[in-house]
Amino acid sequence: MPIRQAVIFCGGRGERLRPLTDHLPKPMVDINGQPFLWHLLDQLAGKATPHFLLLTGYFGEKVKSYFGDGSKWGWKIQYHHGPPEWDTGRRLWEAKELLEEDFLLAYSDNFVQFRPDWLLAHHAEAACSLALHLAPKKKGNIRLGPGDKVACYDSSRTKPDLGYVEVGYMMAKKKDVLQALMSIPGSPDVSFSMVLEEFSRRDRLAGLVIRDPYHSIGDLPRLELTRQYLKPHKILLIDRDGTINRKAPRGEYVTSWAGFEWLPGSREGLAELSRAGFRFIVITNQAGVARGMVDPDELRKIHENMAAELALQGVSILQTYTCMDHWETNSYRRKPNPGMFYEASSDFMFRLDRSIYVGDDPRDRLAAENAGCRSLLVGSERFAGSTFSPTSPLFAENLQEAVPAILKTYRAWESHA
Repeated sequence: MPIRQAVIFCGGRGERLRPLTDHLPKPMVDINGQPFLWHLLDQLAGKATPHFLLLTGYFGEKVKSYFGDGSKWGWKIQYHHGPPEWDTGRRLWEAKELLEEDFLLAYSDNFVQFRPDWLLAHHAEAACSLALHLAPKKKGNIRLGPGDKVACYDSSRTKPDLGYVEVGYMMAKKKDVLQALMSIPGSPDVSFSMVLEEFSRRDRLAGLVIRDPYHSIGDLPRLELTRQYLKPHKILLIDRDGTINRKAPRGEYVTSWAGFEWLPGSREGLAELSRAGFRFIVITNQAGVARGMVDPDELRKIHENMAAELALQGVSILQTYTCMDHWETNSYRRKPNPGMFYEASSDFMFRLDRSIYVGDDPRDRLAAENAGCRSLLVGSERFAGSTFSPTSPLFAENLQEAVPAILKTYRAWESHA
């Protein structure tokens, strides 16, 4: 079932962002030349739906004046405005005639890398009234139970074992939300968090945990971090064996620097991209360590020598992320799981959905898809496999031949931002 509508709470005062919000609603705070709300709507339009309902309040006219009907960006925007004093439950209740039967609900101060297909599937499989994204947090407000159902929602954050916090991006059923809202004493003048609490008591609330760190404009320090994160970054993610250097025969590994052989076009391609302002992160599986076939110190020397030789050509390897676990462990860090991608995004503050991962194997394409990246495959195995997702990878013979496609993709992202 496609997502037909995204509803955004846009009515808050943003007290923790003062003085920026003395005369400006929180979602309109500047992020690199555009309001934060623009970045959120642009993301939702690209991944979920271009149809929006904005629930405005504090200085709501400034939101409407800037965005209008959304046609400038190919969107369709409706508004429902209320006094700044209205709580979030009241905003949703008063806009009930404009709600679709199923809708995506988001906060206007969080930015999360999410997969709408995963959220829709989770919503359906859990057979719940509402499914929302959660992030791990030591002092959270949610305890997750069996079957990814929310066992406890506590807005006071005083109960034990609350290891998660909700970050928005929720799939909701209109009928269930309105019924729950009206069952709460004092409704509709209540916080929407009380609806979530009611659903958790009824075992009707499901949580989908995200591992890529979320970003927020909730206060001034986090605002600055979000500005950094949402800037365009020329960071290219790269596999190692079969992409940068020649692979060892099947079942074997490159065990020393003496056995490391550069692939034709790899150094040349990286140098050309470096001259265009790119920096690079290597993400590689090296199960030979767990199998006792590769010495960890030798592996470290390989990566140090690789980075040093590339540096002589002006190529900056920011970091090499290596999973040395055996494939039987099903490590979250080991590709095609996305753990190392999330680590890189957190360490260097860049959007995975505005990045390309270059590999040589269809499994690298799967790793990129799991992390939310675009993928580009090089080498002799690049066409293996007959089906690809809607985010099908790019293809090239080697890294040097891949340069034009990489430049074109990143330029499109940069000009769009």
